[in-house]
Amino acid sequence: MTPDLPRQHARTRRFSLGVPRSFTVSPDGRRVVFLRSRHGSDPITGLWEFDVTAGAERLVTDPGDAAEDLSPEEATRRERAREQSTGVTAYATDRAVTRAAYALSGRLWLADLAAPRVTELPATGPVVDPRPDPLGSTVAYVSGRALRVIGADGSGDRALATPEGPEVTYGLPEHVAAESMGRDRGFWWAPDGSRLLVARVDTAPVQRWYIADPADPAEPPAEIAYPAAGTRNADVSLWIVGLDGGRVAVDWDRAAFEYVTAVCWSGPEPLIAVQSRDQKTMRVLAVDPQTGTTRPRREDTDPYWVQIVPGVPALTGDGRLVWTADLDDSRRLLVDDVPVTPLGLQVREVLGVDGETVLFTASAEPTEIGLWTYAPGAGAVPFADAPGVHHGHRAGGTTVVVAQSLHHDGVRVTVHRDGRPASSITSRAERPVLTPKVELLRAGERELRTAVLFPTGHVPGSRRLPVLMDPYGGPAGQRVLAARNQYPVSQWFADRGFAVVVADGRGTPGRGPAWEREIYGDRAALALTDQVDALHAAAARHPDLDLSRVGIRGWSFGGFLAALAVLREPDVFHAAVAGAPVTDQRLYDTHWNERFLGHPDENPGAYDRSSLPADARHLRRPLMLIHGLADDNVFAAHTLRLSSALTAAGRPHTVLPLPNATHMTPQEEIAENVLLLQAEFLERALGADARHPD
Repeated sequence: MTPDLPRQHARTRRFSLGVPRSFTVSPDGRRVVFLRSRHGSDPITGLWEFDVTAGAERLVTDPGDAAEDLSPEEATRRERAREQSTGVTAYATDRAVTRAAYALSGRLWLADLAAPRVTELPATGPVVDPRPDPLGSTVAYVSGRALRVIGADGSGDRALATPEGPEVTYGLPEHVAAESMGRDRGFWWAPDGSRLLVARVDTAPVQRWYIADPADPAEPPAEIAYPAAGTRNADVSLWIVGLDGGRVAVDWDRAAFEYVTAVCWSGPEPLIAVQSRDQKTMRVLAVDPQTGTTRPRREDTDPYWVQIVPGVPALTGDGRLVWTADLDDSRRLLVDDVPVTPLGLQVREVLGVDGETVLFTASAEPTEIGLWTYAPGAGAVPFADAPGVHHGHRAGGTTVVVAQSLHHDGVRVTVHRDGRPASSITSRAERPVLTPKVELLRAGERELRTAVLFPTGHVPGSRRLPVLMDPYGGPAGQRVLAARNQYPVSQWFADRGFAVVVADGRGTPGRGPAWEREIYGDRAALALTDQVDALHAAAARHPDLDLSRVGIRGWSFGGFLAALAVLREPDVFHAAVAGAPVTDQRLYDTHWNERFLGHPDENPGAYDRSSLPADARHLRRPLMLIHGLADDNVFAAHTLRLSSALTAAGRPHTVLPLPNATHMTPQEEIAENVLLLQAEFLERALGADARHPD
């Protein structure tokens, strides 16, 4: 039987299974290592190698079907990474890409890619984040909150840095680094493999929150060190640690710059990027590996915040600093402080440096993400800029291009040698049982990038359709992209009889620094205004949209936006489904919320304007709140506090608690039925079955 979309969407983990990912290109450009599961509904990921010359794939490691036993640290790593699969979910290689280390159920495995042979090393478990040194002779890993090393031959397992107390870890990122900065690592090898730069995290200053399982009152609650806005962060320091256990502290003004946003150790000296608590100043410092002293390489300031761009700082082969800066409302690539990309091109991410060539993604049009290179003499040129969304990896003159488009399902992975496509790596992802039909438009005077989807086969003018707004609408998240796999769920709602409108408003990425910063001090008003404007512009273009029946749904920031809509614009929005909404901004983490709203002690009005419980008395439309009770990112307290305020105000509403579900809700049955329940709620709330409107 052909599955319907909710079941397929859940079973395939949002069509992520079977997709090749996590590419590493060998220095000679002849081999590509990557991860992929066996087919589109197989959650168990294996390690693969692709021979560029022969165009042939080889399975290196098949983890089998054994159930996993995850340590709390590994479970947290996967949650922060939004990891949807099991098996080999992460790996690291030596410089030559001849050895790859990975963890399975807390055990350490080393793959010899040349033999080929896979060996279990007798490491002290449970193992988290194993990484070979650049020469491939030693593997470093974290176990029991300590940083340890073991020889590639299985000898010499020992601790290099042992925690001094139960609140201390060595080699792991703190919560805000992994969740809000994009730094998922806590240690880095020196290029010669003689020592490591290691993060020491002390969570003693951080307040403790607790997550209990109401479905199992005998189970003790999990304790979480969570730095909510305005409270103290973890104390993060960096240490140069030798293989003999000797170490020196990295010296910088940690009181003024308490955030470590990124580390690069590809040259003689490691580079660290550090940021002030208010995020208005960022410095790149070079570290003397012998003494730990630092010297400045660059400083950036901004009256709002200095944006963290993934992939920088980096170094070219001849030691020039690769960085980004916001200049003339363009996020530009800099090489040794010289802008090398044109005005109007918004750099998204630096993907890597191959000798003197920098590979990066950038947008001239926010719905599209192109793949670009910069090299001396050639300048910045597009490598893959056909309409769509691109990503990539490069080494030894070989570039792996990952492309999405409105013209095909999923991703297409091509391998380019000497600038020409040589072969492709197969995606084994399932094709959705429906094909989204997407119209992209620029809505209103602000030209809000907006997608509109109608029921399959809808004839314009044949009937009026209830409208479903389906946004994320917040910082760091784009929904309106020229990629078909952004829209299967939206098309499923459309095929139930809705006209679906997806809009990216102010604050969303891709349109330049000024656009992102307009929301500073108020994350609610402008975001909601833009959704209303996009709705009205779409209806002006398509008279079939029935503005007397408008629903809105979303998750996380989108859930906040959905609840906000029915509370503050009930004449526009007639029903809402809010999944995992951030309803009280004081309950979300320091680095994320203080970036946009400042410190709550200094700017309490910004937090009041952007929170929802005070609006509870205004509810007069149907509202469904959904929340995973095991969510350690957006805690269930957000939904429960809003529900309590609504109850106190005598406002009826629906709450759907999800026991044992995190922010991702990965359980197949839950993920499927959450979609079905949302659709049924919206259809009832809008006065009729949306598939059979009056």
